[in-house]
Amino acid sequence: MPAISLLLKPASGGCNMRCRYCFYRDEQQNRDTYSYGLMSEATLETVVRKALTAAEGSCSFGFQGGEPTVCGLGFFRRAVEFQRKYNVHGVSVYNAIQTNGLALDGEWADFFRENRFLVGLSLDGTKERHDENRVDVSGRGTYGRVMRAAQLLKSHGVDFNVLTVVTDRTAREIGKIYGFFRRNGLLYQQYIPCLAPIGEAGGLRPESYAAFLKTLFDLWYGDVAAGNFIYIRYFENLAAILQGGRSESCDLWGRCTLQNVVEADGSVYPCDFYCLDRWRMGSLMTDSLEDILLSERGQEFLQTADKDREECGKCEYFRLCRGGCRRDRETGAAAGMDKNIFCSSYKEFFAYALPRLKAAAGVLPPNGMR
Repeated sequence: MPAISLLLKPASGGCNMRCRYCFYRDEQQNRDTYSYGLMSEATLETVVRKALTAAEGSCSFGFQGGEPTVCGLGFFRRAVEFQRKYNVHGVSVYNAIQTNGLALDGEWADFFRENRFLVGLSLDGTKERHDENRVDVSGRGTYGRVMRAAQLLKSHGVDFNVLTVVTDRTAREIGKIYGFFRRNGLLYQQYIPCLAPIGEAGGLRPESYAAFLKTLFDLWYGDVAAGNFIYIRYFENLAAILQGGRSESCDLWGRCTLQNVVEADGSVYPCDFYCLDRWRMGSLMTDSLEDILLSERGQEFLQTADKDREECGKCEYFRLCRGGCRRDRETGAAAGMDKNIFCSSYKEFFAYALPRLKAAAGVLPPNGMR
């Protein structure tokens, strides 16, 4: 079996925040079991053992939720211990975690650095924009606590990036947010569109997303042209494609793959956006990883994900867009469209930015070397 990548939800949808746009809470409300609680040590050990037994070359473990840190630091110490114990083939092991940062302290930061965890920190920009949606269980804004987490990670030498959810208001203020990140030394950035609830239209409006992409690109390109380092995942992935390489973001692959999302009870799903009863592929507590990957449900997910793309293949920008994310295509269908909800956004952006994007691809190092 080739390299293995798993995305674990050790706390299921459990979280110490109540973000107003949380897509996983929506998924929980659309399945029979709302939460699978905290992953037990026995389940963690089984998941790690089966992954490393099957992996060749490398094995990646990503942790998110909900909020994975509610499992406690001891859980992650055990995860690393199990990885060392069961790495019988001597493969390269990679760990990453997406966190809201509220639980982090110096002990967490030291652990991340010592064990080479790549950390994604959720931060929606300025205080006003962040506190608009990212609130704690009491409804209080979390901006100050997340910024302290960012400074903590920096001071402890942890590799991390910031993840920003793009809403209509975020899109209008991206110039201010970009400047804020830049002034605070938050130079590794990732932006994702705010999702509509499952089967519904809504979320970030296409016209807002188009304006957002163009403004953000102007700012990023200005820094690239001036020799200033700023990493924006979407633009870097587009540059990689233009360089003849491959995006590391699955929405730019042109087809779905199995992302192997492991819920807290060991159940496995094909994608973070589809942890639904309909798409449960099996359980690592009872099934082998190979059987799960070859399951009828997993193969069905792949087949249904890639349908209705003939029109996309005729587009002059298909080489870059690749049709986008399946979830965005289903949002488009809910809005009465036969294509990705952001199709017009991407066309407008590429028409505006492609010549400069090609120029940037000519001066940026190959993907993975920055």
